[in-house]
Amino acid sequence: MPTDLSQIRNFGICAHIDAGKTTVSERILYYTGKNYKMGEVHEGTATMDFLQEEQERGITIQSAATTCPWTRYGKDYKLNLIDTPGHVDFTIEVERSLRVLDGAVAVFDGKEGVEAQSETVWRQADRYRVPRMCFVNKMDKIGASFDFSFETILKRLGVNAIAIQYPIGLGHEHKGIIDLLTMRAFFFEGDKGETVIEKDVPEDMLDNVKAWRHKSVEKIAELDDRLMDKYLTDENSITVDELKAALRKGTIERRCFPVLCGAALRNIGIQRLIDAVVDYLPSPSEVPEVEGTDPRDKDTKLSRPHDEGAPFSALVFKVVNDQHGDLTYLRVYSGKLAKGTRLLNPGNNKRENASRIFEMHANNRIPLEEVGAGNIVAVVGIKDSYTGDTLCDADQPIMLERMHFPEPVISMSIEPKTSDDKRKLSEALGTIRREDPSFRSNYNEETGETIISGMGELHLEIIRNKLIRDMKINVNVGKPKVSYRETITRKAEYVRGKFVKQTGGRGQFGDCTINLMPFTAEEAEAAELDFTDSIAFENKVVGGAIPKEYIPSVEYGVRQTAKTGVFAGYPLINVKVELVDGSYHPVDSSQVAFEQAGRLALMEAVPKAGGTLLEPIMKVVITVPEDYLGNVTGDVSSRRGMIIDTEDRGNVKLVTCEIPLSELFGYTTALRGMSQGRASNTMEFLEYRQMPANLIKEIKEKGA
Repeated sequence: MPTDLSQIRNFGICAHIDAGKTTVSERILYYTGKNYKMGEVHEGTATMDFLQEEQERGITIQSAATTCPWTRYGKDYKLNLIDTPGHVDFTIEVERSLRVLDGAVAVFDGKEGVEAQSETVWRQADRYRVPRMCFVNKMDKIGASFDFSFETILKRLGVNAIAIQYPIGLGHEHKGIIDLLTMRAFFFEGDKGETVIEKDVPEDMLDNVKAWRHKSVEKIAELDDRLMDKYLTDENSITVDELKAALRKGTIERRCFPVLCGAALRNIGIQRLIDAVVDYLPSPSEVPEVEGTDPRDKDTKLSRPHDEGAPFSALVFKVVNDQHGDLTYLRVYSGKLAKGTRLLNPGNNKRENASRIFEMHANNRIPLEEVGAGNIVAVVGIKDSYTGDTLCDADQPIMLERMHFPEPVISMSIEPKTSDDKRKLSEALGTIRREDPSFRSNYNEETGETIISGMGELHLEIIRNKLIRDMKINVNVGKPKVSYRETITRKAEYVRGKFVKQTGGRGQFGDCTINLMPFTAEEAEAAELDFTDSIAFENKVVGGAIPKEYIPSVEYGVRQTAKTGVFAGYPLINVKVELVDGSYHPVDSSQVAFEQAGRLALMEAVPKAGGTLLEPIMKVVITVPEDYLGNVTGDVSSRRGMIIDTEDRGNVKLVTCEIPLSELFGYTTALRGMSQGRASNTMEFLEYRQMPANLIKEIKEKGA
């Protein structure tokens, strides 16, 4: 395998659910020689979907990483490929994969074009500034249209898409692709499409293909001033190499997105897609240096070049529980790592030992002696580092930018059946939390219940099955509940919290006064305040009214109270607490007393600041035949939903609406019922929004 960074590609396959990502990945593994037989999603034999749940449901649940070889222009390339899920409940898997990839292939369904989840994944890739190519899959599907799909990429994603391939035939007639840059036709023959035959463009397609090429060449020329001069003088004088060079540069700079096509299930176009990954997606040395901060001084910005000679730095992007110890997946950004090396996690200041290093192939592994910058590997021996943590050289530390983890929106109670199950449950939940940062669990002392929270009904169902089936823990599970949030609507000033306790001997005394006000992440960033758990705390005490050593205790008391809520038992968010005054006792004051004073002040302040409840609102996109449109829109209104947009898609309507999550339990089944099984939907979390007063009252009463 090459060690030259220019011959490495770290890329992922991402898309809407059912666009065919895993089938594309399976074909890539087959043609690169990593697999000797092709796995199929519909048969439950896909290499990348190796979990039992994935094979039963035919969906990808966790991202899988694999390394495979490819030869192009006589050079050996190393491809680190990550297949990500399409279902919105597993959006964290996409998020963490995009964070460590240098490029991505966005797969689209050739009949549907850009779908709801495609837009979400595209936005995630934008956030991490990932260069992308588009692959319009399923050109063999009845009703497939490259022209329509290409148009949706332009319109719905609003990007500079450039077609570099065109399909030969559609539906059952689909048998190959045309390269618009070289004007050659490619056919894929043999049992598994392994033989690529190059021919002239079919005569009957020539005029249409020339028109497509003209448009693409014009768009590529716009990326480069020198090419534009040539294009205006004589379009035909531009060579294929010049077009490719300009397109590569434009793709890496995210000024354009090449669009390819094919049919993975019928083995059409995949080898040309792998060639395009090498041709257009960046190597690790072509992406900007990774940036971070100095853990000893958060205001000092640092960066690391993608170079084996630089100090070591890597990001943990996934932890997988394994019988031989946790497998910690790392993206190595700079330096070299030899097995047995001691590393520093600057986030918790703990030392880690990378005892063994593996190159992963889905769930198989190849041991390595060392690994250099630009690679993705799994390491055994890491004990206290989790997703989003940095591992680096202890002498030259750097803290890389952390990942963005969405807050869970749904929760349910879970109860172990025996005391042995209780012990096993707490270990198992810890393991799942390490593997999946979008999962939360907490134990409620008052009710004795364990509450688990996640991104959707499917997410919690998968976790429940994992506990019962894989970890062999007997549990009773409650009904899913919505995770609401508490917040405030106005400012409350000078609210006092005073804790006095006299129990013979030394007493307890803590006294603080706070202001409480609504606050946003943007305001926190502008004021350079810590906004952990969506709460900002600012000390404005002057003249030593409270000794400095007690101020962190007040903050701790406030934050702990906010976590469990003030009036309905849900976390309090989007607030700022200003500590403005207080008093202390030279003998009786203690950290515990000031923690309690902070707690009491917050509990007093929230009702005065107009405490209210927020509920999660979901963006729901419903695909429904016109005959059932009335039923569906009427049902949306009855669920307190708001229709935002209705769009024609062939003979079906695409209805985009916003509906509170509390109204959506069992919605997919209800939707099928009202449309004789012909309507479908996708949903994703949109935002938290204030609830109607009558419903807040109901929830408070239930809580009480």
